[in-house]
Amino acid sequence: IDPTMPLTLRRYLSFSGVSDDLRLSDALYEVGLSGRLLDPMARLSGGELHRAMLARALLRQPDFLVLDEPMSGVDVAGQVKLYQLIENIRDSYNCGVLLISHDLHVVMAATDRVVCLNHHICCTGRPASIVGEPEFRALFGTQVADQLALYHHHHDHDHGTDGAVVALSDLNEGDSN
Repeated sequence: IDPTMPLTLRRYLSFSGVSDDLRLSDALYEVGLSGRLLDPMARLSGGELHRAMLARALLRQPDFLVLDEPMSGVDVAGQVKLYQLIENIRDSYNCGVLLISHDLHVVMAATDRVVCLNHHICCTGRPASIVGEPEFRALFGTQVADQLALYHHHHDHDHGTDGAVVALSDLNEGDSN
């Protein structure tokens, strides 16, 4: 934003159709920009700008948010905070979030469902299943698929025939009898 453009956060947020300063301030508080209502938009960092855009969207009480590259221009620490904020918004507003991004490692670690596009829908599903899809591997390569930041569960227990958790050490001791 050009620094000579006199656009304050108040004016920017009012584009949502809300002009009540208390509601505008509450929206800024919700995204971590408390007390910034009169600040010029040109003074905001990349992460703050994305937070301001979220605040404006929240003023409309969304059922669904579409976030196109919401991490562009945001440093790594800011990205973590922004993803946490988006998750909190999703939960508190009980709204859906469509997040569009090229940052595969983050998307795959921070989403419930992935839709991979390459001129058409290549594959869709939970992140852990997508990395094994032939279309995904053809598009991004086996090395990318194998090295994405996905959670891998390592069992420190097993389950008995009744479904109860059995410690691996108990199983090993039972094998020696």
